[in-house]
Amino acid sequence: MQLWHADGLTVDQAVLEFTVGEDPVLDKELLPFDCIASAAHARVLEEMDLFEGDEFERISAALREAFAKSVNGEIPIPIEQEDAHTALESFLVSKVGEAGLKIHTGRSRNDQVIQALRLLVRERLLELADRCSELVEELIEAHHLHHRTLMPGYTHTRQAMPSTVGQLFGAAAEGAIRDLETLALPLAKTNRAALGSASGYGVPLPMLRKRIPELLGLDSLDANTLFVQNTRGHLESSAIFSLHQMAITQSRFAADLILFSSEAFQFFQLPVAITTGSSIMPQKRNPDVLELIRALPASMLARYVEVTGTLHGLGSGYHRDLQRTKGPLLVALAEMARVLVLLRTTVREIEVNDSACEAALDPSIFATDHVYRMVLDGTPFRTAYQAVKKEPPASLEKRDILDGRTHVGAPGTDHSAAFRDLLSSVGSGLERFRRGAAEARLLVQ
Repeated sequence: MQLWHADGLTVDQAVLEFTVGEDPVLDKELLPFDCIASAAHARVLEEMDLFEGDEFERISAALREAFAKSVNGEIPIPIEQEDAHTALESFLVSKVGEAGLKIHTGRSRNDQVIQALRLLVRERLLELADRCSELVEELIEAHHLHHRTLMPGYTHTRQAMPSTVGQLFGAAAEGAIRDLETLALPLAKTNRAALGSASGYGVPLPMLRKRIPELLGLDSLDANTLFVQNTRGHLESSAIFSLHQMAITQSRFAADLILFSSEAFQFFQLPVAITTGSSIMPQKRNPDVLELIRALPASMLARYVEVTGTLHGLGSGYHRDLQRTKGPLLVALAEMARVLVLLRTTVREIEVNDSACEAALDPSIFATDHVYRMVLDGTPFRTAYQAVKKEPPASLEKRDILDGRTHVGAPGTDHSAAFRDLLSSVGSGLERFRRGAAEARLLVQ
């Protein structure tokens, strides 16, 4: 039964199905975090002397049980209950009787879902940071192993200047690390307390709202109760925007691997595990995984537009429109997690064809090196440029090319240590969120 249902009121089934939407499915993932937030809320109610006898202890025990069951997907959310919040209250009542009816004191489903979603997103983003860091470690190792393996560098898909395989992997590593930095903003949004704001206008009780950040390992609370409701959709859009940035980086890397593993190049041999076959051509091994990753930014952007578009024109306070912002976020988080794992496997198992990479170097690719040799001999750059353009000299010794590139970040230089230092620095900035997530889980363990 719905929390708002009145005796004698008949709910039209079509209306129920439409308004409930995907919540019974999506909220399976949200329910464990609703248990955590509810444990903190119960503690506040206890400190306000709103429980009697052993009610708090029994509710806390029931919440621990609910958490354990919900993690394993063992608490059903029938459509009649609409969402995780009703399902949780029903579970508590079934375990502790009338005491369970007190859990909703001082809160609304509005602040309840905001808090649970913030806790969920905090953990999911931290998990993504771990997956991304694992991918970066594989990329750094590939950069180190192949930092002297020559290959053409391209602009406009035409050979431009000599590069290395390690340079390609290093660019992907540094890009992924920088993408990790973008997680700081949505993580900061998750690390604020919403509970006690109710439907946006508080409650006529002396709610101990400042206790919520302490209990859930958060930085602070959103003070204005109406503002709490106005944050709906902002966390979702901020998180999806960060995922979109990550998707762009991984899409470009996937496009490189697709191109350079093709028959026309044969620089790389992709792991068989990430390829698929053809229904008509028996010889084909298609890079379907990488192609789907290449397309990922489009779907991430679509989800971002869906969420931000939902917010357009809304006044302050809660509106049912906001229900539509949860699904795109949860789907985006799950998809990016899968992508990072698959790319890590790809990088770990990819084979590099050193001879094909070096053989692909066209003699004309050394033109700029000839220009700078003349510059070092005292010729003005533009004069040297025009001279080489008019009469390209003979090819240079390939091995000499890398020796002349000694500046930071140049092809042929090993920046593994610098990449690891950068990764460590970015990771340390996430530690307070990790500590907070661990503290919050203690409430249900």
